[in-house]
Amino acid sequence: MTHGVTSSLVVASLRTYLSSLQESGLDGIPSSLAGEVADMPAPTKPDPSTATEQQPAAFQHPDSLQKIRKDLGECQRCKLGKTRKNLVFGVGNPHARLVFVGEGPGGDEDLQGEPFVGEAGRILNRVITAMGLKREEVYICNVVKCRPPGNRDPEAEEIATCAPFLLRQIQTIKPEVIVALGKFATHTLLGTRDPISKLRGKFRDFHGIPLMPTFHPSYLLHRQGEGNMESFWNVWDDMTQVLRLLKLPVPDKSRKR
Repeated sequence: MTHGVTSSLVVASLRTYLSSLQESGLDGIPSSLAGEVADMPAPTKPDPSTATEQQPAAFQHPDSLQKIRKDLGECQRCKLGKTRKNLVFGVGNPHARLVFVGEGPGGDEDLQGEPFVGEAGRILNRVITAMGLKREEVYICNVVKCRPPGNRDPEAEEIATCAPFLLRQIQTIKPEVIVALGKFATHTLLGTRDPISKLRGKFRDFHGIPLMPTFHPSYLLHRQGEGNMESFWNVWDDMTQVLRLLKLPVPDKSRKR
C-alpha cells in the first residue's frame, strides 16, 4: 500500500486474500495473477535499532480518501471500466466508526456514481436510521467500484484489481466495525463460501477489525415483497450487536407482525 500506507500491507493482504479465495474453492482466479502476487517480495520486519527513526515517517503522509480516489482516476485496470457509466467509489464520513461494504454498484448507482441509491439503498437507509444514525455518519462502499454487466457477480480478477483500493479505504477510515452486506461481500472479505445464513449474527475478524456479516438490502427488499419480515429482524439483531460493540444506544423496536 503506497502513499502513506506501506506497500507491504497490500502485498500481504492481497496474497492472503487470493490464497483464501483459492482455498475456499472459488473458481476463476487467474493462475498468472496468483503467481504474480506470490512472486512479490514478502514484507520485511523493521530493524528495531532504527524503528524510532523509520516508523513515524511511514505515517507522516497518510492516505486520504481523496488521494485514493485520485489514484483510481478513470480506472481501466479491469474490463469493468469499459462497460460502466460512472465509477462508484464510496460515500460518507471519512472518519466513520462504522463502514458498510456491499458487493458492487447496480444500475442506479452506475448512473449516479454513488453506492446504494436505488431501492436497496432505501432499505439500507432505513436500517441506518433505525440504528439511530444518519447516512452521512457512516461510510458506504463496495467490493468493486464499477457495475458488473447485468449485475452479475464480480469475477475474481476484477475483485483482485479493486482489493488494494478497498483495503486502502478501510485503512484510511480506520473504522471500529465493518458490516458486510450480503453473501458475496462476506465471501470476498472473509474468504469463505459458507451460507450467509450461517455466517450472519456473529462477529468475524477482518485485518483486526470486527466484521458483522448480514443480509443484503436487496434480499430484504425481495423478502418484504413476500410479506416475510423475519429477515428484517435478523438484520436488526445483527445491527444491535454492532451498536453494542460501538457502545451506542440500542433503540427499542417492537416486533409487530
